[in-house]
Amino acid sequence: MGWVIILLTIFSAVLIYFFQQFNILFLALLLFEIILVIRYRKIFSPLMIRVSQILIGLLFLFSGFSKAVDPLGTAYRIGDYLTAYHMKNDFGITIFLSFVLNTAELLLGGLLLLNIKPKITPWLVALMMGIFTLTTWYDAIYSPVPDCGCFGDAVIMTNWQTYYKNLAINVFVLIVIFGRLKIKSFFGNIIEWGIALLLAVIFVGFQYSNYIDLPMLDFRPYKIGNRIYPENLMPVKTYLTYRNKNTGETKEYLSPNYPFDDQEWVDNWEFVDMRVEDPNKMDGINLAIIDLDGEDITQTIVQNPDYQFFIVAWDLESADLGAFDKINQWSVAAEEIGIRLIVLTSSEEKLINDLIDERNLTDAFEFYNSDDIELKTMIRANPGLMLIKNGLIINKWHNNKIPDWKTLSRDYFLNH
Repeated sequence: MGWVIILLTIFSAVLIYFFQQFNILFLALLLFEIILVIRYRKIFSPLMIRVSQILIGLLFLFSGFSKAVDPLGTAYRIGDYLTAYHMKNDFGITIFLSFVLNTAELLLGGLLLLNIKPKITPWLVALMMGIFTLTTWYDAIYSPVPDCGCFGDAVIMTNWQTYYKNLAINVFVLIVIFGRLKIKSFFGNIIEWGIALLLAVIFVGFQYSNYIDLPMLDFRPYKIGNRIYPENLMPVKTYLTYRNKNTGETKEYLSPNYPFDDQEWVDNWEFVDMRVEDPNKMDGINLAIIDLDGEDITQTIVQNPDYQFFIVAWDLESADLGAFDKINQWSVAAEEIGIRLIVLTSSEEKLINDLIDERNLTDAFEFYNSDDIELKTMIRANPGLMLIKNGLIINKWHNNKIPDWKTLSRDYFLNH
């Protein structure tokens, strides 16, 4: 019976992929599995408990890693939650909570996998899962945030899928809780505490390395090697729906292929709806570049066939302005060989002018506005530097790693 429950739960976890929204039968199945564990809590053997430990440990390690590789992105998600719950959204608080959350997940995953403190660790896991389950239940019902970011940007799930996932995990957590006394430690007490401390230091250091530089793994649509617009542009199609005034029948026409030259049709049909199919839209990319006069010039910028730099600074007030000084040193050299410096920011024009005056920026810098959420998605730095050619992302740099012109010229523009 114990193996039946474990295998059924694993099968249910796979089925989560197919249930993106609320489904009463699937929810009932997951709750039934939890009830089964409680009912048959004494039948689980040490092997079954150890298998459950390993499954939870691996999942926690994957979840923690996918967020720890991008602690700044996790901080943004935590900020979304604080805003949704009408709490103070302070960057210092969110980045601290990001480090704490990611370290806790990684540490608990490692402790489960290595069977460290098998009598204490399950209770800490249960506490964390209790908080996660309640939070994701609220998310599923009320959708205060569109995506909890439980697996960072590595795996995107709907709020209902996230809640289902937590219910499935809770089955294994309960197995480990009920059977914790059947599992013996592999190591002595002092060695266990030493391993736990070492793991915590490693995990914090790993996050810090991804915080002061760009994430070592980029799961976002703006990663190096991706395009920000299709290589071969396709025509955008507009469909218009008309309804017959007499019969109520509706028909959809591909614009401009509708019978406007037929007077009888004109008299009897009325417009009701329109939809647009844009085959050029890239998944996850919603970049809009607006000049300071309010005009959308996105296509002009992104379809530039030559090299150009995007300097992405979602907020100039909190940006590392020293990075602008580094870029300013070689801005004229870039301009002389026809390479544009496009500054994308969500800050208002006054802050832009203050930056230009305070840092004595050259005329090579072109300032445009963009949505702050999209800018945070483009690069985990403020500012960050992106090299783009013909819509292809060639390279990206954190504000701590802005290269000098000699390096850039040697690596990219020697034959320009």
